[in-house]
Amino acid sequence: MSDSLKNRLDSVRRRIDEACRRAGRATDEVTLLPVSKTFPSEVLREAAGLGVRRFGESRMQEIRQKDADLADLHPQWVLIGHLQTNKAKDAARLVTEVQSLDRWSLAEALDTRLTAENRVIDVLVQVKTSPEPSKFGLDPDDLPDFLQRVSELSTLRVKGLMTMAVNSPDEEAVRACFRRLRMLRDQMVARGHTHLSRLSMGMSGDFEQAIEEGSTEVRIGSAIFGAR
Repeated sequence: MSDSLKNRLDSVRRRIDEACRRAGRATDEVTLLPVSKTFPSEVLREAAGLGVRRFGESRMQEIRQKDADLADLHPQWVLIGHLQTNKAKDAARLVTEVQSLDRWSLAEALDTRLTAENRVIDVLVQVKTSPEPSKFGLDPDDLPDFLQRVSELSTLRVKGLMTMAVNSPDEEAVRACFRRLRMLRDQMVARGHTHLSRLSMGMSGDFEQAIEEGSTEVRIGSAIFGAR
């Protein structure tokens, strides 16, 4: 077992705890989601030996292969990447959670496939808080109507919101993205969507700021698994 993987995992967990303390939050308020996309199954098996059970992945093709390789471990796959509607069938069969629900056509496709599989999964709605055209996500103005429509689908349990901050050296610009998501969540809760307890925001380069701005789950890849 690689000491470096264990050391990096322990280091990230310490940094999460320290960020929570700085923000006056309990350390158990923030969940770590290790992001294993592009890393081979052998590395995930090593991480499983360190107690990791949930893995964040971006592509269904990769999940299919790793699920076959690691079938004896029964890993929980969390889809964090953009999901094409034609991949909804595989997602409905394999993933335990989708954090990138960003449009009605995808919600419908997942609902149809999940109904056929007789499954129900948790989802987070991905909201676009960055001006970058490369970022996916629902327009914040469309969130109220979208939440209402998705609430009528029995196969999707909406648990919160997800975002990716702007890729910028300007820390205030990054924090503004996180604050906007937290404020949107609070507005939706005030409007009756009391089930939106989760905020998935923050990655290897900005997770400490995200925690200080209210994140409840950070998605960490390179800081744990190394450079891709």
